[in-house]
Amino acid sequence: MYFKDLGPQLGWTMVFLAEYIGPLLSYLLFYFRIPYFYSNRYALSSSPHPVVLACVCHTFHYTKRLIETIFVHRFSHGTMPLRTIVKNCAYYWGFSAWLAYYINHPLYTPPYGELQVNYALILFVMCEMGNFSIHLTLNKLRGDPKGRRFPMPNKNPFTWLFFFVSCPNYTYEVGAWVSFSIMTQCLP
Repeated sequence: MYFKDLGPQLGWTMVFLAEYIGPLLSYLLFYFRIPYFYSNRYALSSSPHPVVLACVCHTFHYTKRLIETIFVHRFSHGTMPLRTIVKNCAYYWGFSAWLAYYINHPLYTPPYGELQVNYALILFVMCEMGNFSIHLTLNKLRGDPKGRRFPMPNKNPFTWLFFFVSCPNYTYEVGAWVSFSIMTQCLP
C-alpha cells in the first residue's frame, strides 16, 4: 500500500468560492476603470459605450455560480490540493481580467446593432436558466435514497436537453459564453 502526501487541502466549497469571487471582483475593477489599467486620462471615468449590459451579465453569471456553490452543489470529495486551487483561480481570474480589459477599454467598439445585442441577451438568459435548472436536477439525484440514478428530463423544458447529451449544464455554459461573446462582440 502506498500513500501520497497531497499537501495542504481546502474544502470544495471554499475552492469554488475562491474561483468565482475573483472573476466577479476583477471584472468590476475594470468596469469602474480603477487607475493603473488604462491611461490616467480615462481613470474612474464612464465608458462612452453602453457596456453596462456586459457588466450586468458577467456579474449575474458569477453571482449565480456563487449562490449555486453555497445552496445547490453537493460535493462527493472532501478537499482539493492547494496547488490545484492556485491553477484554477489563475485560469478563472486571468480570463475574466482579459475579457474585462477589452470590453471596458476606452477604445472598445460596440456591437453593430441592437438586434445583435437583444438576441444574444435572450440566448444568454435562456442558457443561464438552463444551466441552473440542470444543476437543480443533478442536485436532486444526489439525495436520492434509492442510490445513484441517471438524470432524466422532467416537465421543465430546460431539462429536455438530457435526451441529447449526458451533462447539458456544460452545453448551457458554452451557450452562455458564446452568446456573451456575440453580445459584446469580444472573442476572449
